[in-house]
Amino acid sequence: MKKLLVTGGAGFIGSEFVRLGVERGYRLVVMDKLSYAGDMERLKKVEKEITFSRTDITDKVAVDFIFKTERPDAVVHLAAESHVDRSILDAVPFIDANVKGTQVLLDVSRQHGIEKFINVSTDEVYGELLGNGCFSETTPLNPSSPYSVSKASADMLGRAYHRTYGLPVITVRPSNNYGPWQYPEKLIPVIIWKALNNEKVPVYGTGQNIREWLYVSDCAEGLLQVLEKGEPGDFFNLGSGEEKRNIAVVKAILNIVGKSEALIEFTTDRLGHDFRYSLNSDKIKKQLGWARRVPFNEGIENTIKWYVDNMDWINRRLASLKKYWGAVS
Repeated sequence: MKKLLVTGGAGFIGSEFVRLGVERGYRLVVMDKLSYAGDMERLKKVEKEITFSRTDITDKVAVDFIFKTERPDAVVHLAAESHVDRSILDAVPFIDANVKGTQVLLDVSRQHGIEKFINVSTDEVYGELLGNGCFSETTPLNPSSPYSVSKASADMLGRAYHRTYGLPVITVRPSNNYGPWQYPEKLIPVIIWKALNNEKVPVYGTGQNIREWLYVSDCAEGLLQVLEKGEPGDFFNLGSGEEKRNIAVVKAILNIVGKSEALIEFTTDRLGHDFRYSLNSDKIKKQLGWARRVPFNEGIENTIKWYVDNMDWINRRLASLKKYWGAVS
């Protein structure tokens, strides 16, 4: 069985992929910086079945050492700074991790003859949709936030390394992920935690912005299918087809946990807030046979139950966020 190097493997999506990879019999080397968003608790279930390295992907010497000693066959690159609000406050960590870190991994992968490099991007690289329709894989990139610009740069670097050097890069652009183990700085876990604690639930603007929500296990399955079946140089959208206005997501969560909509508090809109994202994911469905398995109604109930059952973890993570950032939005 192939040996995979997974960057960001102690993160939200990364850990889901690692657990799935172990289940499918892959040998896994997990590389993670363990910044505030990385957490080894996510990997406790499989910690004896993986090799873990606390490594910053911008450190080329350290990354090269891992490649030399572990000799992975393929790379699944998930390591990234990902919180849009934080990128607006300070873009530097996003440029460092998402652009420089990706460049280092691409260079080292080229030097070591990696068989496949799965470069995980985001739907936000396309910018926003103001009307109907969906983004296809050939839609020009038009990122709006410092975060999405850094991811678009990483996306384009991967494709450039494929064309220039023949590095076997495949690009994947998932829609918004949600599910268990997501840090309580993102929309859905923030709503759940505040609602359960009878605190005001903040909603940007009027809550009319639209996102396409993909359950994290479906995302991990999609990435694995791209790894196993995708052709180098190709790129795939990975979305559920389920779009929700932010206010509808908030109200759905409040309804499930039995809380009043009076908790909703509309706040000043995010700077440069994209209105809508929507992906056409026909390509990955037709070419690779992937399909979304978890509908939003089921996924959001699963997610809420997990957070209710793991409030101690949430509270510890909130404490670490306050220590790291000085405040939690």
